[in-house]
Amino acid sequence: QVQLVESGGGLVQPGGSLRLSCAGSRFTFSSYAMSWYRQAPGKERELVAAISSAGGSTNYADSVKGRFTISRDNAKNTMYLQMNSLKPEDTAVYYCRARRAGYNEYWGQGTQVTVSS
Repeated sequence: QVQLVESGGGLVQPGGSLRLSCAGSRFTFSSYAMSWYRQAPGKERELVAAISSAGGSTNYADSVKGRFTISRDNAKNTMYLQMNSLKPEDTAVYYCRARRAGYNEYWGQGTQVTVSS
């Protein structure tokens, strides 16, 4: 059974940093484009950042550009999201997604990030 497991969430003060991880198993991780989404209470899920299968291409939501960095280590089947200069509006459940044309897509269960003083 395919698994995507997020970790690294928690409570952090405004201006602080967190690094999220998404570990994949039982699928060919290196063949999938990966992305991070988030969903705040009462809001729709939104794309935060995405990275191509080999890691050579990335893109970010305007709201996180310059603060968040997406990366991946295909040897470890893991994707990361380094989040710096966190703001209260970054509070949300963060999900990872694996996508490959012509194949099923997969989602993780989510990890809570709370930015509050």
